[in-house]
Amino acid sequence: MSARNSQQGVALIMVLLAMALVVMLAAGMVRQQSLQVFKAGHYLAQQQGYSIALGAEAFARQVLKRDFEEDRESGVMADSLDEFWAMRSAVLPLDENGVAEVQIDGLGGRLNLNDLVSARGEVDSLARGRFERLLQVLGITGLRVDALIDWIDENDEPLSSYGAEDGTYLMAQPSFRAANQPFVSVTELRLIEGMTEVYYQQLLPHVTALPDTGIGINVNTATGPVLQSLHENLTEAAATTIIAKREESRFEDIRAFLSLPELSGTGLSATGLTLQTRFFDVVSRITYDDRVVNLVSRVFRSAEGEVRTVHRDSGQKNRITREPYIFSGE
Repeated sequence: MSARNSQQGVALIMVLLAMALVVMLAAGMVRQQSLQVFKAGHYLAQQQGYSIALGAEAFARQVLKRDFEEDRESGVMADSLDEFWAMRSAVLPLDENGVAEVQIDGLGGRLNLNDLVSARGEVDSLARGRFERLLQVLGITGLRVDALIDWIDENDEPLSSYGAEDGTYLMAQPSFRAANQPFVSVTELRLIEGMTEVYYQQLLPHVTALPDTGIGINVNTATGPVLQSLHENLTEAAATTIIAKREESRFEDIRAFLSLPELSGTGLSATGLTLQTRFFDVVSRITYDDRVVNLVSRVFRSAEGEVRTVHRDSGQKNRITREPYIFSGE
């Protein structure tokens, strides 16, 4: 082979290598561009879903405001489980690309964890007794109310031998400290000394973490175990009977509730009891463009009927449980 032919062969190889490099770079650029397009499309769909969820939240706020106005017109300020907002979830078709599902959960029938310690830092004996009875009713023996109180109170001294402060939690793996402030979320219960996942799931339907204390328990929406927690002599059978009676006709006066035969001889007072609900969870699930966005908005309805959002959480799933009511656009 001549030197000239050899040089031509080398040149051809160089050209082929250069072409291969260009093709590889082009392919990489196409893949990168496709990935960027996918990310942009995913982000846009998520933002669209979130915007729709905010619209669902606004829809729920209007439902709650209208409910308040209807109660005011009727002269009976009471919230119960037979009202429109509490009976079903709402399904709102968007278009051929999606659907919005909304459910309103009233929190008035649950025990507020933050009621355990007053704004002055003192243990609330009424709330403490209710929580102790709730644990007893649910058969929870490995968790003590003192540990819940220590999580909230500002000092670092255990309330009793059943309490738990930094000395307990710093020995955990990984270590952490007691909050020494009100509960922000019910999920903090998972950190409490003595808590198990079984206990947590048992408590979840009956407790909440609200920023305002002393609001009271709504006897029209209280769960059976919460009703039992109101007095040590209230049995499961009595609570079941009370629930059956309010399903026939809701309580429109606390005195009507207290005069029930099931409460005869208990001496139960109206302290810490109410007929209204102030805090609600608006649960939204938006299915849009084959993507799902979840949003739980906690809203507060004032004594004047104004409804405002306290905070939002996009990390909760599977909260919509009621039978759907489909709104038709026709």
